Amino acid sequence: MDKKAEVGLRLKQFRKKQGISQKDLADMCGWGPSRISNYESGIRSINLDDADILAKYLDIKPYQILFDDSDLTGLSNVCSVKSQPCYQKKFPVLSSVQAGYWTEAYEPNSKEDISEWYATTEKTSSNCFWLRVYGDSMTSSIGVSFPEGTLVLVDTEKEAKNGSLVVAKLIDVNEATFKKLVIDTGHNYLKPLNPQYPTLPIFDNCRVIGVVIDAKLKLF
Repeated sequence: MDKKAEVGLRLKQFRKKQGISQKDLADMCGWGPSRISNYESGIRSINLDDADILAKYLDIKPYQILFDDSDLTGLSNVCSVKSQPCYQKKFPVLSSVQAGYWTEAYEPNSKEDISEWYATTEKTSSNCFWLRVYGDSMTSSIGVSFPEGTLVLVDTEKEAKNGSLVVAKLIDVNEATFKKLVIDTGHNYLKPLNPQYPTLPIFDNCRVIGVVIDAKLKLF
């Protein structure tokens, strides 16, 4: 089954769970009557903006339509959202080099020079940025996974704890890296989610820039 068909099938499952017909859902979204049918059959792609609108009327979050998350297998595990999310703030997309020097050269007053911005529905501090994931070191076949191209939102004021997904910078490397922080018997490590990559011990040679609190990926 291709990506469009998989996404369409998830939409169909969520729609039926809410007891809403294709026509009624299309009417709610302000769309033509055939649009939902085209989504569910995989004829038409669902982009992020479409998913935002659909999620509003299905009492779910957009990523539940777009992503195949193993934590969501079986709709009985999905809780409806009591109140509808609204966009809170927009933050800039930084390169890994910019993120690595965030506190040195890319303070908030430099954000105006950055053209790519995205919003989040998460509650955050005012000092956040998006970072685009490159490579497959944070791609996993089970559980949470961040394939190449995913945008992760980094909150530089959130405290990093054992198990936090963090963006960090090694002192002798210009670029920032995205990994899972593991604290074990007083020792700290940066652990990839892909088991084919090594876990890196960190000492005084590493600075945690912030904690990842949101992610998004445009599939099409």
